[in-house]
Amino acid sequence: MGLIQRPSPNFDARSVPVDILLLHYTGMTSAKAALDRLCDPAAKVSAHYLIDEDGTVWQMVDEANRAWHAGVSSWRGCRDINGASIGIELVNPGHEFGYRAFPEAQMTALEALATGILARHAIIARNVIGHSDVAPMRKQDPGELFDWARLARAGVGFWTNFTDLPPAPKTKAELQTALAAIGYGLSVSGILDEETKATITAFQRHFRPLLCDGVPDDETGQRIAHLANQV
Repeated sequence: MGLIQRPSPNFDARSVPVDILLLHYTGMTSAKAALDRLCDPAAKVSAHYLIDEDGTVWQMVDEANRAWHAGVSSWRGCRDINGASIGIELVNPGHEFGYRAFPEAQMTALEALATGILARHAIIARNVIGHSDVAPMRKQDPGELFDWARLARAGVGFWTNFTDLPPAPKTKAELQTALAAIGYGLSVSGILDEETKATITAFQRHFRPLLCDGVPDDETGQRIAHLANQV
C-alpha cells in the first residue's frame, strides 16, 4: 500500500475524541478529480484519507484534526460527525457515474488503513459506518456493493450472519424505535414517511444489500430487530 501526503487546507481543530470511522465513495469520474476537489480551498470539503482503486492511499488531513466530509448528519445521538470521526473516501464513480464493485487492491488497502486507525482510536465496531448511515436522506455511499461483511472479517466494523432472527417489529413506531436503537438519527412518528423510507434504504444498503427499496419487508424487519437487540 502506497501512502502519499497531499495536505488539504480544509480542516479545523478537533475538540472531541474520535469514536467514528466513516466511509464514503467519491462519486466522481476519476481519482484525480476527487483528489483535486478534496484539496481545493473553494470546495470547502475534505477527508482524512482517499484510497484509489489500485490501493494507493493519500492522506490529506491529520487524524488529530477535523475534516469536512460528513455534512449534516447523525449517529447514535452524535450530530457533530465531522468532529467525532475519521473520514475515508474510496474512489468509485458512484451511482451517478457508473457505480461498480470495490476492487481487491482497494479493499486490501482499506483493511490495512482502517486497522491502524482502530489501533489509534477508541472506535467500537458499530461505529464503523457509511455516509448513508449518518445522512440517509442525502447520501447513498458507499452503497450496496460495498463489502461490509468482508471488512468485519478483517476486524473492522460489525457484521452478523443473521441467523435465528427475532420477529420483525409489529408497528411503524416499533420499527423506528429499533432503527434509532441501532444508531440511525430517526424520530419515532409511527408514520412511514420519506425519512423512514430513506433510513430503511440506508439500513438495507449496509445490512441487506440484495434489495434496497426502502420497504420494511419481513426480512428487513427481522434484521433490524436482530441488530437492535444487540445494542
